[in-house]
Amino acid sequence: SVGRPKFVLHDGPPYANGNIHIGHALNKILKDLVTRSQQMMGFDSNYVPGWDCHGLPIEWKIEEQYRARGKNKDEVPINEFRKECRDFATHWLNVQREEFKRLGVTGDWDHPYSTMAFPAEAQIAREIMQFAMTDQLYRGSKPVMWSVVEKTSLAEAEIEYQDYQSDMVWVAFPLRYASSGTMGGAKSGPEFERADELLSASVVIWTTTPWTLPGNRAISYNRKIAYGLYEVTAAERDFGPQAGARFIVADKLAEAVFGQAKLTAKRFRDVTAEQLGLSICAHPLASLGYTFDVPLLDGDHVTDDAGTGFVHTAPGHGREDFDIWTAAATQQMLRERGIEPKIPYTVDADSFYTAEAPGFEGRRVIKDNGDKGDANEAVIKALIDAGNLVARGRLKHQYPHSWRSKKPVIFRNTPQWFIHMDQPLSADAISHFANKGGVAEHDLRNSENPTLREVSLDSIRATEWVPPAGQNRITGMIEAKPDWVVSRQRAWGVPITVFVNKATKAVLKDERVNRRIADAFEAEGGDAWFADADGSRFLKPEHDPADFEKINDVLDVWFDSGSTHSYVLGAPNTFPGLAGIHRKPDGGRDRVMYLEGSDQHRGWFHSSLIESSGTRGRAPYDIVLTHGFVLDEKGQKMSKSLGNVVAPQDVMKNSGADILRLWVAASDYSDDLRIGPEILKGFIDSYRKLRNTLRWMLGTLAHFEQTDRIGGQAMEEVDRLMLHRLAILDGEVREAYATYNYKKVVSLLSTFMNTDLSAFYFDIRKDALYCEPPSSVKRLGSLETVEQIFRCVTLWLAPILVFTADEAWLERYPDKQTQGGCVHLEAFPDVPSSWRDDALAAKWDRIRDVRSVITGALEIQRAGKVIGSSLEAAPVVHVTDKDLMAALDGIDMAEIAITSAITLTDRPAPADAFTSDQVKGVAVVFTQAAGRKCARSWRYTDDVGSDPTFPDVSARDAKALHELKALGRI
Repeated sequence: SVGRPKFVLHDGPPYANGNIHIGHALNKILKDLVTRSQQMMGFDSNYVPGWDCHGLPIEWKIEEQYRARGKNKDEVPINEFRKECRDFATHWLNVQREEFKRLGVTGDWDHPYSTMAFPAEAQIAREIMQFAMTDQLYRGSKPVMWSVVEKTSLAEAEIEYQDYQSDMVWVAFPLRYASSGTMGGAKSGPEFERADELLSASVVIWTTTPWTLPGNRAISYNRKIAYGLYEVTAAERDFGPQAGARFIVADKLAEAVFGQAKLTAKRFRDVTAEQLGLSICAHPLASLGYTFDVPLLDGDHVTDDAGTGFVHTAPGHGREDFDIWTAAATQQMLRERGIEPKIPYTVDADSFYTAEAPGFEGRRVIKDNGDKGDANEAVIKALIDAGNLVARGRLKHQYPHSWRSKKPVIFRNTPQWFIHMDQPLSADAISHFANKGGVAEHDLRNSENPTLREVSLDSIRATEWVPPAGQNRITGMIEAKPDWVVSRQRAWGVPITVFVNKATKAVLKDERVNRRIADAFEAEGGDAWFADADGSRFLKPEHDPADFEKINDVLDVWFDSGSTHSYVLGAPNTFPGLAGIHRKPDGGRDRVMYLEGSDQHRGWFHSSLIESSGTRGRAPYDIVLTHGFVLDEKGQKMSKSLGNVVAPQDVMKNSGADILRLWVAASDYSDDLRIGPEILKGFIDSYRKLRNTLRWMLGTLAHFEQTDRIGGQAMEEVDRLMLHRLAILDGEVREAYATYNYKKVVSLLSTFMNTDLSAFYFDIRKDALYCEPPSSVKRLGSLETVEQIFRCVTLWLAPILVFTADEAWLERYPDKQTQGGCVHLEAFPDVPSSWRDDALAAKWDRIRDVRSVITGALEIQRAGKVIGSSLEAAPVVHVTDKDLMAALDGIDMAEIAITSAITLTDRPAPADAFTSDQVKGVAVVFTQAAGRKCARSWRYTDDVGSDPTFPDVSARDAKALHELKALGRI
């Protein structure tokens, strides 16, 4: 591999917390197909497997063990707890390593990478510190998705949506100040009266999270929506709004709103966007102390598809709410109107209301087990008491849940660490890109002050996506991505290794401190951070620890895995064979591929892209290939409850790993794959045919020596036809491997081996191979052809059927095994271009057409039990098509059709002759073969018994037997 360009498939780290499943098998086998085929196509394609080892699932397992033993995690020193997490991950890493190796996956299994290795933790710390040094890391207060059950913030990639039944309420916000449309309002006349009409009304909002109402600070509307003032004329209920009440809602939704509230209402007049923008509401819970003004804000996120056309805006409980509240225009308006802009902390980490939610302290949104708490009902009761509940109901809808705990999450305003997506990158950041061999100036030509989002989008455009749809998917995600929340309030992970000045609140930027941190991590891992209570080890002697806050949050595990490129692919690196990856902006030859399931557009592809774009100014990959998921035979998701799980361990135990590998290679991985007992039966049958073809060739070649070669020019046409087919296949197979189209490789080779070889060439050549004398040129030419076929087919199959191909290869070339070699150290065959003969192939297409008519005629005789074997026939073949007859000139059609004799004639055929609709100009008249049956070849000839030494065989076979006897083989 020395001197070859590199093709590196960087392994996306699976999580080390259990046995592998069929999805793991699909992923690892697909990666192995890439690695092996690229190596055989001339690249240096070393593969380093890796594991993701930090994170909440492992913490949970250790906490479960603690609870089972009555042990309190909070009483255990943090590094003792981290050691137990490390031991747990180590155990499963070793289990999974052996299971992956059993799949036939090649790689540097003795030197895998893991995110918990000390050098890895050191490099991850360097990466986050680089974000800090280039002012891309900041601590802010924003609403994040918070798992009450897991007591930590979650990223988008850790969220899944499940059905959930929410309480929904329609709530009245009484207007406190209404304008006629002019700031300050008219003081008299019709316009003043129109403003006064609004003061008797309430703006109605709709929400499925009543518990967020204590955090309400505004109402959002959309100036593009038509709104009206409505007056209730009748009420079906004697509670809630009654006749005379006035409400402002979107015209398009009015009927649905009043229908839900069991009210009849008439439209009173228009309410303009200008009037709304200058109006102020009272909070519906003002009687409990929420006496502040509630402004109305114009927002494009508001629609009239559902609800009321107004959106309750709680900046501490939603991203869009936060964005519109903190927008510069809003902040200016708040200052002008004297409204407090502070975002309250209404809910704590356990989802209990805080003192900033007066009247509800102690109420809880979600319990420890994920069930609803009493917060919603408490808020709804307070709304009823205040007379501001218009209607209520329940809604079953898709709601965010943690993909680990499967429990609902909440949006909660908390102090977290973020990476900027839209802040212009500093000169230090761009300078660092160049030092890392990253982005060139021309890559940022679209922006003088690029943001991380812009660099990431440029990086996407510079990447090859397989299939291409992956580019659009990840582009949309990056375009919509908020600032990256990288902090987690847990113990098992790489700490966010920064210090904050207590006085200035600024992050410390000191390379000397950073080097001490990284050096300590190299020797002791992240435990070094937690072993130092105040940071003295790292801050001294330059800084006084008393002046700084040491951050003890850990990094989002997606940052961990997103940083793996920095030490697996970077230099210096600790993984043999991967040093010196050249990432040239000019499109140099070294290539890096990432390959994972399509969910990783929001996972590893996503985090790696942003992390590398923020530290190197480009993506860490050149190619991204994605695959689907594995379903059962009916297209259903696998689950233990359905009993439809296919375990790769069981398939390998019963059928062997090559069956699984054939299934992966033959499937369309760009879509979801299906597997089950019946599907596996089909692949077992396909595998058996391929294996039997290889076995047949091995048996045939048992006595063939390289000195027996006669060269292509001395071969007969049918042999040269097979060499031509190899020349054609060589280009097709290479192209399929180069474009990662393994399904096409399997199709090409299966068709060739089953149709061209077993059903045609081998069938024809069995007589020559078995019965011709050892010295026969025909036999030697056939053997040489079989040898070339065996070499090509075995090498082409090697990346797919790794065990079978290697077994066959070493059986044929045992000397290679003694030299420490195997088929996987070989390159794809170098097929001479001189083997290609299109004219010969065209001629033999016509010959095979004639043969098909002959075999069709004989099949009728065989079905009627007139003959048992085609060798009992000597048909007369009438060929009236001149092109077909010309193609048969010089061809022994009896040999090609496997009959004892054939008579060719261009005379018209009798009316009862056999014909085929597919081949015009050919007709066959069946005739029984004459002569005696040769006991060796089963052919009927006139010279059986001509050699008294072997009276039961033909002269040809007698000669063969004499030679075999002389060679000592009989």
